[in-house]
Amino acid sequence: QVRLVESGGGLVQAGGSLRLSCSASGTLIGAKTMGWYRQVPGKQRELVASVTNYDTTKYADFVEGRFTVSRLYAKNTLYLQMHSLKPEDTGAYYCHAHFVAGPAGDYWGQGTQVTVSS
Repeated sequence: QVRLVESGGGLVQAGGSLRLSCSASGTLIGAKTMGWYRQVPGKQRELVASVTNYDTTKYADFVEGRFTVSRLYAKNTLYLQMHSLKPEDTGAYYCHAHFVAGPAGDYWGQGTQVTVSS
């Protein structure tokens, strides 16, 4: 079983920055893909950014170069650096990991709230 814990959310003014962290209870070696999703009330959870075990990254169109996803194996942590935040970036951000080895399966964190004020 893998446990993911997000942190770093909060309230920020438009144009500001935040860095989200997702700490895993164990090694990330078996995680083929990790990513960040966000959800707002009444809408489906959507992909924000993801990174594979080959460090291939993927971003949603709305990111527009403002966010950077990265993973640090030494700290079993996934990051999402967000700059130039907009009010429409407000939502609950969730960490996801797809493991193909060790405890194979899909895992989610509990989420961290990001609120961007105008």
